[in-house]
Amino acid sequence: MARFSANLGFLWHDVPLPDAIRAAAAAGFDAVECHWPYDVPAKDVAAALAETGLSMLGLNTRRGDLDAGENGVAALPNREHDARAFIDEAITYAVAIKAANIHVMAGFATGQAAHDCFIANLNYACTAAAPHDITILIEPLNHYDAPGYFLDSTTQAASIIAEVGAPNLKLMFDCYHIQRLEGNLTTKLSDLLPIIGHIQFAAVPDRGAPDHGEIHYPHIYAHLASIGYTAPLGAEYKPDGATDTSLAWLHNA
Repeated sequence: MARFSANLGFLWHDVPLPDAIRAAAAAGFDAVECHWPYDVPAKDVAAALAETGLSMLGLNTRRGDLDAGENGVAALPNREHDARAFIDEAITYAVAIKAANIHVMAGFATGQAAHDCFIANLNYACTAAAPHDITILIEPLNHYDAPGYFLDSTTQAASIIAEVGAPNLKLMFDCYHIQRLEGNLTTKLSDLLPIIGHIQFAAVPDRGAPDHGEIHYPHIYAHLASIGYTAPLGAEYKPDGATDTSLAWLHNA
């Protein structure tokens, strides 16, 4: 039977993060994850996690200059200082709330210099995270939602993971993004299983609740069970209205 994590970047995003954690527990989720929790004191998040018994699966490094439209800086040449400051900040916060994973966001870039920069920053992140048993994740984003994002295929991600060669560098496999980029989800999940660190999902193409659209998620859940994947799956979708009214899929899974 599949287990699920509530992504609190989208679900219950309209309430304070500690209250969103409590809402996820009340709804029956097995874990939680978030995007950028840094404006909330880590002690408040840790207290809500302890109260509910939920674990925080992961968080993202900061995006950078939002006014300039940045979406991560780890692959941006000449931004190494910012990238490593964001990595250090994420590790400190993750340790405080016992989060298992950190998604290091690459940003909008292209070319060999961007590749080399990303590799160097990932080496830094993996080395810094290893003593805390934290896994570093990288995630391909689709070019409809994030045109120009540096990491845009599972092939590229697998090559980068192999090049870095760190045991705590893994792939964040977001079914929504990969379906829009490449399709063929069940085969890709099987082939990439050894390097997958976390799986997320949402309906395609509208990124809504996983009960409609191109992907029949009960088939995906069953396939993941058949290949031995048992970790909670991250519900990273945008509810059409209140989160609580979007959860029929969870109670029927």
